[in-house]
Amino acid sequence: MDQIKIFTPASVANVSCGFDVLGFCLDTVGDIMKVSKTENPGVTIGAVTGQELPKDPLKNVASVAASSLLKAHSSNNGFRIDIEKRIKPGSGIGSSAASAAGAVFAINELLGRPYSRNGLVKFAMAGESLASGAAHADNLAPVLLGGFTLVRSNKTLDIIKLPSPKDLVATIIHPKIELKTIHSRAILKNEIPLKKAVEQWGNLGAFISALYTNDYGLLSRSMEDKIIEPIRAMLIPKFNDIKHAAIDAGALGSGISGSGPSVYSLSKGEAKAKKVGQAIRTYYDEIGLDYEVHYSRINNEGIKIL
Repeated sequence: MDQIKIFTPASVANVSCGFDVLGFCLDTVGDIMKVSKTENPGVTIGAVTGQELPKDPLKNVASVAASSLLKAHSSNNGFRIDIEKRIKPGSGIGSSAASAAGAVFAINELLGRPYSRNGLVKFAMAGESLASGAAHADNLAPVLLGGFTLVRSNKTLDIIKLPSPKDLVATIIHPKIELKTIHSRAILKNEIPLKKAVEQWGNLGAFISALYTNDYGLLSRSMEDKIIEPIRAMLIPKFNDIKHAAIDAGALGSGISGSGPSVYSLSKGEAKAKKVGQAIRTYYDEIGLDYEVHYSRINNEGIKIL
């Protein structure tokens, strides 16, 4: 192949109780990327539509990730990356992860798949680090592997793909404001009380158990963030109202998607997810804030070749 076109999906990271380690992949929101071989070596950014992105290969997360891969696996060809950017940067649903993961996935395919999807995470991390100022894989892992993923170690990239209960549907409300990960990380504390840490560990363990056992009640009880959400909530308009409205409408749980400003909810079944969407959108209607609402089942495949 000399060219490949892919759908590289959005994702939800942290998932309340799993800061920097837990994430899941969406199926209805994502970017379209086309990667083509070129005669001249190196990586270039071609056409970019949908959003404003830098074309300087040293400043674009897709080209930075791609260059990281090519340092490890050299090629006589260069590569041009065209991006139809449908995930707004700073939206909290893995915009930079979609670009970084998509670039390394596509080039890996054009090179004949020298790396597994799991093996691509380390190269995509170079792009994610540029965007957020921290090397973490909680968005990258679900985009590349699909479904729910747990990052046991960012250092060794020990990543576990988790089961996805078939009736889970996500509702995402994205207020059209930008909240950069690097800024939302800056307000976090370096130390946390032991009591809160213990509660968080319990919730994360229970959440993972619920995925394996299809226990929606346990899943619901586990979706509590004792550490990060109380600090970041102030950055998101009407967050507490939206969260309470989602749960009152029947959501299993609700929380900040990634570093925000998007808010995610998980429900059992599409009808309940749509009811949640109707309940939460009224809060942004009231204050005249533009927003988008997305509904998605869990995408167990991750990136898809078009």
